[in-house]
Amino acid sequence: MDYSQNPVSDSVRFVCHITEKCIGCRNFLNPDYAETSKLRTELSSKNFAIVSADNAVVAADVERCSVAGKNIMWAGGNAVDAAVTTALCEGVLNPMASGIGGGSFLLLRLANGTAEVYDMREVAPSKASENMYGNDTSKKAEGPLSIGVPGELAGLHLAWQRHGKLPWRKLFQPAVHYADRGYVVHPYLAFSIQSNSQAILANGGLREVYAPGGKLLQTGDIAYHKALGRTLKLVAKHGPSVLYNGALGRKLAADVQNAGGILTFKDLQNYKVKLRKPVQADVFDLTVLGMPPPSSGGAALILILKILSNFNISSGAMSPLDLHRMIEAMKHAYAVRMNLGDPDFVNVTEVLSDMLSSEFAAGLKATIFDNTTFPPEHYGGKWNQLNDHGTCHISIVDRDRNAVALTTTINGPFGSYIVSNSTGILLNNEMDDFGIPTDIGPDKPPPAKVNFVQPYKRPLSSMSPTILLQNGQLKAVLGASGGQRIITTVAQVLINHFVKGIDPLASVFAPRVHHQLFPNIVEYENWTLVTGDHLELSNTLRKGLSQRGHKLVGKSTGAVCQLIVQDFHIHPTSHSTSSVVHYGKLIGVSDIRKDGAPAGF
Repeated sequence: MDYSQNPVSDSVRFVCHITEKCIGCRNFLNPDYAETSKLRTELSSKNFAIVSADNAVVAADVERCSVAGKNIMWAGGNAVDAAVTTALCEGVLNPMASGIGGGSFLLLRLANGTAEVYDMREVAPSKASENMYGNDTSKKAEGPLSIGVPGELAGLHLAWQRHGKLPWRKLFQPAVHYADRGYVVHPYLAFSIQSNSQAILANGGLREVYAPGGKLLQTGDIAYHKALGRTLKLVAKHGPSVLYNGALGRKLAADVQNAGGILTFKDLQNYKVKLRKPVQADVFDLTVLGMPPPSSGGAALILILKILSNFNISSGAMSPLDLHRMIEAMKHAYAVRMNLGDPDFVNVTEVLSDMLSSEFAAGLKATIFDNTTFPPEHYGGKWNQLNDHGTCHISIVDRDRNAVALTTTINGPFGSYIVSNSTGILLNNEMDDFGIPTDIGPDKPPPAKVNFVQPYKRPLSSMSPTILLQNGQLKAVLGASGGQRIITTVAQVLINHFVKGIDPLASVFAPRVHHQLFPNIVEYENWTLVTGDHLELSNTLRKGLSQRGHKLVGKSTGAVCQLIVQDFHIHPTSHSTSSVVHYGKLIGVSDIRKDGAPAGF
């Protein structure tokens, strides 16, 4: 079967050109919209798609992986089955950001109302220590000492064991197909290969796949992952034990040690997936389910929303005042989030309680002034920010209205830049997400001690897979990739659609800002995408922020959000609960910032 095809779809697709006039002023979701034909003629064919479906939707970074996940659900699988297939596919087609050499957070909300978190985050090897890098921070950013114990396969398998419907082996077919038979390189992957060309050409394993014969792959070339394909076949046949307690694991550990790393076979044997409860809060007439520590994502997102809920936010396009208040809420949330860490090593009960508290948020709101911003000490920031890196996010809803929000990562682009030659697995550089005592300087605060390296500890994360409920019913699934910008991206998309009433497509595509307190600058999007579209915050918004004292810096980078919204209407006087499932139209959006698209039926 050719998994690049879309054999079954009654989806309705629309596209939108990124201009200020389109943000929030047209209904792109109505198939009967009178100007649909004219709109299609006007808009560039390069732009990404929105999908409308009755049964199920997958929104991923890579369209072929969205289709693979959709096909699994068409074949009788559920959202968990689709999550496994889509994640494995992304690991092959989106290798600079994900793969079985890394880790993930999976938030699952079943149609019966049960919600679970699968923490398959990488952990520090047993021989790791807080002083292992000395004064050389580069060693934790790339190379053999940057590698954490990967957890993705173990976590995906546990979720499948508990809730999957289709055979484990079947879920691997698309990823094996692409790894074995090759696939056409898409523009965003080609861009990533070019951006990391020096490291790729310097590493034999990376060079073999992405620069065969010494020539970097470009858009339209064919990429093969033969060694990875063999590994995926073995895991499909025998399960993840072949990696965590078998021959593949021994080979992987030996490859890392031969490269100078400290990961051992025992580390793989000792890896444990953590089954946790999501953080939860009610705000803006929504129930927000988010990721708990060791991610700061869920709590920081909720804190931003709760602060903003104390303001009267107008509907329609974002105003300078709206954006100023959003940025001030970001600064407060990023100050507090650095007190979080791995709950198996750090007591985060009190700070987590504060971040989920309406009273705490109201107190922070009182320190926000509409006419000015402040230096970092005003927000109580003690610790330097964690600058984590790239990821990919997948949002899924199935025909029963089970929902999965899955954010997966190998951390930096192409992770540690090290491929295990015997297994074909590209390994993460997740150790870079820990703080170290020597990372200090005169112009920045110290690193947070709660996030220092310890054996088997999980580093703090920004990943924010999120599920929204309304009146007890599934309303939306969203999340983002993009390191420290993930939290602020999810917050802006959520506010755009659910508070300001902007349609889902424009809510995702609208130019965004980011503020993480340190450094004390507003990053705003100003970049030309691989699609040829240009994203830039409007002059009106930039001027309004500057007038309030914000220092602005344009960035040719950002985060990437995948959103699914269920469109249903419940009468305000009814008391709907999750015991009676409502089925509405599913609207899926994959972000234009990567060259992907959603798929549904």
